[in-house]
Amino acid sequence: METLDDYVMRCLSDMQPWTFWSIQAKIHDKTGKFYGEPTISQAIRNVRKDYMRDRYDLPRTGEVVLKERIPESKGYQYRLSPAVLKHWSENNGV
Repeated sequence: METLDDYVMRCLSDMQPWTFWSIQAKIHDKTGKFYGEPTISQAIRNVRKDYMRDRYDLPRTGEVVLKERIPESKGYQYRLSPAVLKHWSENNGV
């Protein structure tokens, strides 16, 4: 069974920027489950933890999630860092 952490990682793994609201909508569309912004925020923070780095073959050190201001807005968007793609490429022969 997939967890919220897995759902969030699935969204972020496309390497595109995501807001809390876009993650929330995607998860709701796919699962019918609704998660509030604080819960999604926690799942994004969890991506940085060791168990998620192990589960998804993320770099053991350094930042894996970037937080950026949404252009012309007060909100933020999140995406996996370029270091993740580099790590995946090096480890999977891509």
